[in-house]
Amino acid sequence: MATLADAAALCRADDGLAVVSTLRANGGIQSSVVNAAFTRHPLDDAEVVAFVTCGRVKLANLRERPRISVAVKSGWEWAAVEGDAEVVGPDDPDGRIDAERYRLLLREVFTAAGGVHDDWEAYDRVMAEQRRAVVFVRPSRVYGNR
Repeated sequence: MATLADAAALCRADDGLAVVSTLRANGGIQSSVVNAAFTRHPLDDAEVVAFVTCGRVKLANLRERPRISVAVKSGWEWAAVEGDAEVVGPDDPDGRIDAERYRLLLREVFTAAGGVHDDWEAYDRVMAEQRRAVVFVRPSRVYGNR
């Protein structure tokens, strides 16, 4: 049985890439590739998977049906993390995270997922223009072949 640490190692081995899958209103699955970070939740220090996103479909799915799966792989080894998503962003405010903390949180998740940037002011501007949100996944099940 894979662990969260195994999933994190596999994600790092594949440039931080992960496939996230959400449930559509019709019961179908919507999947996309994201840069994921295995990190700590900023409010309670719980282990989470986090990513930054702006997709209307993905965010609508998560608002209505917060169940999510995050799959990672490296070669033939793979792991999946299932759990509930928590969306925090300009359209999903959390009263415990003010605007400045949110701006920094976007940077923290981006860099924890392996991202680098030369111009943080430009990054902040684009994140605001695109109304990017941070998604935290609280694991309820981890499995795989590692």
